[in-house]
Amino acid sequence: MSRLTRISAPEGVAPATAYTHVVMGTGRFIAVSGQLALDEDGELVGKGDAAAQARQVFENVRRCLAAAGATFDDVVKLTYFVTDMAHMPAIRAARDTFLAPDRLPASSAVQVTSLVGPEFLMEIEAFAVVGE
Repeated sequence: MSRLTRISAPEGVAPATAYTHVVMGTGRFIAVSGQLALDEDGELVGKGDAAAQARQVFENVRRCLAAAGATFDDVVKLTYFVTDMAHMPAIRAARDTFLAPDRLPASSAVQVTSLVGPEFLMEIEAFAVVGE
């Protein structure tokens, strides 16, 4: 595992809540493409249900990380693309089952008008760093 340093309150910046402003590490960089709420057969999970979609998306991110020899402990950045910011509480609840509250990555949330299909409520991508 990479040694990561998290800075939640850089000097002169308001302290972060529910994310970390800066995450630094050394090692091998891993980029996980935006994941959708699809099961292993490519079927939508949780039509119209932000909580169910968020759980599936985080499970897909977990599986992608594992394929690269990483875990959520190695994640330095998450980007959330959501069709409605009202989905963020469901996303945070799902995230909190995969990430410890003292190991939150840097994060960005962007509301978009649509994703690759109207049934998708969110897409989440991850960047991770693992030890060499």
